Amino acid sequence: MSEQTIALVTGANKGIGYEIAAGLGALGWTVGVGARNAERRESAVAKLRAGGVDAFPVPLDVTDDASVLDAARLIEDRAGRLDALVNNAGITGSAPQMPTTVDVATVRAAVETNVIGVIRVTNAMLPLLRRSASPRIVNVSSSVGSLTRQTTPGAETGPISVAYAPSKSFLNAVTVQYAKELRGTNILINAACPGYCATDLNGFRGVRTPQQGAATAIRLAALPDDGPTGGFFDDEGEVPW
Repeated sequence: MSEQTIALVTGANKGIGYEIAAGLGALGWTVGVGARNAERRESAVAKLRAGGVDAFPVPLDVTDDASVLDAARLIEDRAGRLDALVNNAGITGSAPQMPTTVDVATVRAAVETNVIGVIRVTNAMLPLLRRSASPRIVNVSSSVGSLTRQTTPGAETGPISVAYAPSKSFLNAVTVQYAKELRGTNILINAACPGYCATDLNGFRGVRTPQQGAATAIRLAALPDDGPTGGFFDDEGEVPW
């Protein structure tokens, strides 16, 4: 097996995912760039390599069982294990998302990618993670999934979104359930909020850079063995559930 620290970042061809890959690569890690779009995936790998990152492409559609299993086999053949999985791939879903008028297909699509996709990828990669001395899982969430913030008068929680925001609440709950099952193992799993970053996910309206948004996920992927598990964090600390 490889002596390098091996990470897989889903949705890593652009935006926050790309910056997470770049940041982990800057630590000297080997990084698998998971992405559906072949052209963007190869372009991201080439750019990362030009910057000195040991990156390799991983064809990966988190909504497709066969694609995810193929990705797991690719990583096993290349490295024999996985040290860190960053579940970054996600969608906002089409607008409008007012609860009383939403097309339920919009909700279904958000949950399929943002929640079921994370479960699908995590379970496929767990056998490889269990071979690591210090395995880490990071689920990229959002503070719009915080029920505490959503119900706090005057809190800025973005537009009403019955697909995207609840999908992140669901993801947070899933993260807690994994942490409960994996407690007592050496696998640490946490949720990361990148903040409101300017990416194509929001039409580049965000106030933070993707690089700033990547920082928390990078930190959680590199936690020491006595680090937290089952938590929800941003760059200021814990985010309320």
